Amino acid sequence: MDIRYEVGPRDFKTYTTEEMREAFLVESLFEEGALHLSYSHYDRLIIGGAVPSHEAIALDAGDALKTDYFLERRELAVINIGGEGTVTVGKDTYKMAKRDCLYVGRGNEHVEFASNDPQQPARFYLVSATAHQTYPTKLAPIGEAQPTKLGSDAESNNRTIYKYVHKDGIESCQLMVGMTLLEPNNMWNTMPAHLHDRRMEAYLYFDMEEDTRVFHFMGQPQETRHLVIKNEQAVISPPWSIHSGVGTSNYTFIWAMAGENYTFTDMDTVAMEELK
Repeated sequence: MDIRYEVGPRDFKTYTTEEMREAFLVESLFEEGALHLSYSHYDRLIIGGAVPSHEAIALDAGDALKTDYFLERRELAVINIGGEGTVTVGKDTYKMAKRDCLYVGRGNEHVEFASNDPQQPARFYLVSATAHQTYPTKLAPIGEAQPTKLGSDAESNNRTIYKYVHKDGIESCQLMVGMTLLEPNNMWNTMPAHLHDRRMEAYLYFDMEEDTRVFHFMGQPQETRHLVIKNEQAVISPPWSIHSGVGTSNYTFIWAMAGENYTFTDMDTVAMEELK
């Protein structure tokens, strides 16, 4: 378990590029045959990656959480970004194609990840938050998700948003999870930028070529910085920070939020003239 402690906006102003990357960038989530987890002290969110090959991988945080099992006091969202696979929760097994999402409620002791074909393994992205109530485990196949179209070619942000876990979708205690796909020749996401000081957010960028990059902008609106990100890397975004990006080509990203407010539209828009 990789532990990431909170950084305040005052300290952030003094950070070097390397210090920013150490604090907010999760560079290596996906390794064949392994489970990697990163624990953020912002709203106690955990993100992770599981890539089962010839053998299944069980969800296990060791003694890092000081609980008998991972979901004793947590909920979990799983999104597959790779080949076809399965997630077993207790005695139930759920088939997951690329971009399918599975929500697993608090109290499920046994969770296991497997790939259908070790030569094309599933790549499971995990997002977990603390939970005070148990909601049913539920699968959301990408084919049944309701897309929302936003942006335009003129603004270079023609994109489709899929909401998986949210108030009007799969119920959860505090997790909100969705995915945004940018159309070819479109590179911008979430601009104009916004803040939501009631919630933190994590971004996973994927479906990128080896030589393409995303410039992820963060920081307070009047003093922004950026991280240069490659395929299958994630950013932990503090509640006080904007979170916007532009790529050298189109890409896909998963956004996940946890915190005080459970309303997707809770956003404090930042006017373009405020950004510096």
